[in-house]
Amino acid sequence: MIYHHLSVLVHRQAEKYGDRIALKYRDYELSQWIPITWKQFSQTVRQTANALVALGVEETENIGIFSENKPECLYVDFAAYANRAVTIPFYATSSPAQAQYMINDANIRFLFVGQQYQYDAAIRVLGHCHSLKQIIIFDKKVVLDPRDKSSIYFEDFLSLGKDLSYNDIVEQRTAKASETDLANILYTSGTTGEPKGVMLHHSNYLEAIRIHDLRLVDITDKDISLNFLPLTHVFERGWVYICVSRGVQVCINLVPQDIQIAIKEIRPTLMCSVPRFWEKVYLGVKDKIDNTSGPMKQLMLNAVKVGREHNLNYIRLGKKPPRMLHLKYKFYEKTVMQLLKKTIGIENGNFFPTAGAALPVEVAEFVYAVGINVITGYGLTESTATVSCTWKTHFQIGSVGQVLDNVQVKIGDESEILLKGKTITQGYYKKPDATAQAFTADGWFHTGDIGYMKDGELYMTGRLKDLFKTSNGKYIAPQALETRLVIDQFIDQIALIADQRKFVSALIVPVYSKVEEYAKEHGIQYANLDELLTHPQILQMYKGRIDTLQQQFAYYEQIKHFTLLKEPFSMKRGELTNTLKIRRNVIAKNYKEVIDKMYEK
Repeated sequence: MIYHHLSVLVHRQAEKYGDRIALKYRDYELSQWIPITWKQFSQTVRQTANALVALGVEETENIGIFSENKPECLYVDFAAYANRAVTIPFYATSSPAQAQYMINDANIRFLFVGQQYQYDAAIRVLGHCHSLKQIIIFDKKVVLDPRDKSSIYFEDFLSLGKDLSYNDIVEQRTAKASETDLANILYTSGTTGEPKGVMLHHSNYLEAIRIHDLRLVDITDKDISLNFLPLTHVFERGWVYICVSRGVQVCINLVPQDIQIAIKEIRPTLMCSVPRFWEKVYLGVKDKIDNTSGPMKQLMLNAVKVGREHNLNYIRLGKKPPRMLHLKYKFYEKTVMQLLKKTIGIENGNFFPTAGAALPVEVAEFVYAVGINVITGYGLTESTATVSCTWKTHFQIGSVGQVLDNVQVKIGDESEILLKGKTITQGYYKKPDATAQAFTADGWFHTGDIGYMKDGELYMTGRLKDLFKTSNGKYIAPQALETRLVIDQFIDQIALIADQRKFVSALIVPVYSKVEEYAKEHGIQYANLDELLTHPQILQMYKGRIDTLQQQFAYYEQIKHFTLLKEPFSMKRGELTNTLKIRRNVIAKNYKEVIDKMYEK
């Protein structure tokens, strides 16, 4: 297979696919999905590339993209690559302070923004960003600040390249584009300390596309991928580039909260997600089964039981199932399971990659049992996403799969996962000390993740920096128990506390609607949410559920006390990163009084 440089990839695909649909996006005013052909995609990228030259963008210059997922993000990306420029995506939820830091750190002159929030955040810090020359706005509905005399809308920007009068310059730059060019600087969300800009070169992406082709052999140009995660996230970004390289139709979801609607409208064959999505699917189905009675309930339970036997004990292990079991499975597959998948919107599913956190064992067993091909993987920004992933057969539940070709993994001191390979970053932007600390003397990259290899598969057990040491000298990896507990239908978020403490405690964000429903069913009287979440019967109910779920853990790893919180952890308060990982140091600070009170008991 020929692997095209990202500077020409869209144009080569347009030559191949022409008027076939490359992208779709939802127009909220028209309430419909708008198709974009490969030819249109290529033409717009070319026009955008010319407009960048007209704007004054130089080769190797850093360009900022501060937006939710939109086709314009891809236009600017590929147009920048054609000019040998570098794109720096910001999370759409980034605070003004975070935006200011990235603009100044990367010396950004031109910043593309999506909607009103991103524009307002950029305008707010404009006076503190001395390099920032102009803001270009994707959404024409954005209302400009009365003092703003320099920002322009994307339509006006695009008109600068309408007649392709700078195409000779673009072509000259593209001709010089090489694998050694820097493609992106992806700022880590920073669970501790200030963000670091991970440098990803074109060589990283080209290698990632190549090694994924060897593993994900079932992707074809007949597939339809729904873009759910932020394009800022290396997982979705790398995935979209793989899809473009395979001719897959990419449907761009603008509003993350609308994903349930979008899935049913698009009926995708592929979709990247985080495990929380499948946890909610599992809890929803489990709740439906629990609230069904009679023959229908038995039918659903039998379907899951047969699917578990057929898919987990045979297909997963590459074995041929007995004929009678296979016939039973086919019956349930065409009835109960097909109805379930259709209800979610994934009845056309090919496979669904998931990463970013551990997929709970119960959830994994359920989705495989009902015939949903969820592919679990492990990776990080610094490895251009995937290091390892499972495939449809020959994998162990609980592992993050087999390591991809040409990626080297070894287990170092303190069980840390170390990496080498062509997909690994060359380092952090303008941070030589951090770069030096990130690599061993012989070139292995420190992931900071704890894990082990067994029978050719990689298992991840936690983060080194999250490893708690109790005052009794016991080490605890909190993610394992947190992953176990978050599958409970009454638990939305959880943060374990144990570092330098005499026992494990937890802050729990309940699923408030479930608690209220439970109170109503059991005649529990309360005046407000505070009273409900401290009611003895509610606390006893949670204790029983927690004790059941944590019984497989060692005594010193188990939660002894917990507090139910009346509001969720928040990005605004700094408790969550842009990728919704908890910042333990911020939570420890914000909830210090609550935590200390648990240790007075």
